[in-house]
Amino acid sequence: MQISEATKNQFLVFQRNEITENRIYRELAKVTKNEANRDVLNRIASDELHHYEQLKKSTGTDVAPDRFKIWKYVWISRLFGLTFGIKLMEAGEADAQESYGGFTDEFEPAGLMAKDENEHEQELIGLIDEERLQYTGSVVLGLNDALVELTGALAGFTLALQNTKLIAMTGAITGIAAALSMATSEYLSTKAEETEKHPVKASVYTGIAYIFTVLVLIAPYLIFQNYFVCLAITLMLGIAIIASFNYYIAVAKDLDFRKRFLEMTGLSLGVAAVSFLVGFLLRKFTGIEI
Repeated sequence: MQISEATKNQFLVFQRNEITENRIYRELAKVTKNEANRDVLNRIASDELHHYEQLKKSTGTDVAPDRFKIWKYVWISRLFGLTFGIKLMEAGEADAQESYGGFTDEFEPAGLMAKDENEHEQELIGLIDEERLQYTGSVVLGLNDALVELTGALAGFTLALQNTKLIAMTGAITGIAAALSMATSEYLSTKAEETEKHPVKASVYTGIAYIFTVLVLIAPYLIFQNYFVCLAITLMLGIAIIASFNYYIAVAKDLDFRKRFLEMTGLSLGVAAVSFLVGFLLRKFTGIEI
């Protein structure tokens, strides 16, 4: 089939995407231990290769894959989980559906290729069953509780104590004690529920998330001398943690990032503001100077 030069150039872009995604899915299939997941990934990789070959018949040109994109998605999947890596890939798949749809009159296989891309997306939604996503609720509990409680506590300590090292020590003691308490509560809660989650694993995920947040939030008080600067940096770090984690969850579980981010940020900053005021009032009316 004869195609225009402009269409050929566009098809060459499609070709590169298809062969690149073929290589990505092949590599992802190698790193997953779940046999069913591996089979589906290999099948999708074969479909991508078939698309590449169909396009090549029209362009008459071989195209090399994007090696950086392959490296990027393989390592994202290894670091953050196969689900997260695949969901990021889905964004490209959605674009491909729309792009192929514009060439159905000029290129007959385009409609079937767009259909394949849609089927891939649907398959991938239910493809992965990763432990880390099963325990997302436990991680959310640890992060959310630590962010709300500790940002509030540090804000109160900042104005009440006005000594960065003392604030850091008090915050660390408060945070670690709260982490142990929260992990214990998650263990008992999970044990009482009818769920596939293991109570010990759930408590560990909650405790680690809590302690990680504690260490990040008190770090500025161990580095800087001005306690107001420390508080400002702590609040920014808290917002960064909220943004990073909610982006991960939004991608992996197809949730609304903006709504979750604003809700969690509002709670953390709101509690911090109230606690800061409480610290000010206590210092003012008790007359205690440290």
